[in-house]
Amino acid sequence: MSAARSPSSTGLRQFLDLQLQHDWMEGKTILRDVDERLESLELRFKYIARFEKLLRRPQAPEVLEILRRYGRDCIPIPRRTERYYWSVSCLPSTAGKALVRINASWMELFSLYADGEDIRALFVVHLSDFTSDRSLDHGRVDEAFLESSVVTPEDVSYFFPRGEDMFGIKVRGFSSISKFLTTRRALQAIRVFNLTHMNRGRNAYQASHCYSLADHMLNDEQH
Repeated sequence: MSAARSPSSTGLRQFLDLQLQHDWMEGKTILRDVDERLESLELRFKYIARFEKLLRRPQAPEVLEILRRYGRDCIPIPRRTERYYWSVSCLPSTAGKALVRINASWMELFSLYADGEDIRALFVVHLSDFTSDRSLDHGRVDEAFLESSVVTPEDVSYFFPRGEDMFGIKVRGFSSISKFLTTRRALQAIRVFNLTHMNRGRNAYQASHCYSLADHMLNDEQH
């Protein structure tokens, strides 16, 4: 694995040079991750009760499956960067009543919520990746693409969070979330946004990391 390890490197640049990051973002390479995970037993036990509560929810199988896909496809070297550069929270106490939330640096990346007995997702991405001319013009959102990236047009909506190049996408239903995650342009945009914030430095939400959820994200369910 090529790496840039100068003392001035921050974020993922400590592990992956910019070319490798770019190639992964475009789906041109598979990054080699570490086998062993660094783990805090204190944190693992701290959130077991919340994890078990989530498992009793009717949406639990769909939540775990979407998290598995997100961990596999949307986070670079997720084992090596676990907790310190990204984290996943279980039933976080913040507003909105999310079932799970993934963060990096100071930024929310992805959340899942109950929607009846199904689920809905919130993706935070760069606005410029979803405008027809790659501008920051709110009036240039490529609605046709968004509607084509889900099962039915009614499954997708959007809003503009605070920030110049910020875009929030809401997707309803397991099937539409799955389709969105496998649509090349959408997946690339998710990867770009995640790289942006993982490169900003250490994750501010380390203390809320739920290892039991991460086990599913990392296909490491023997715990």
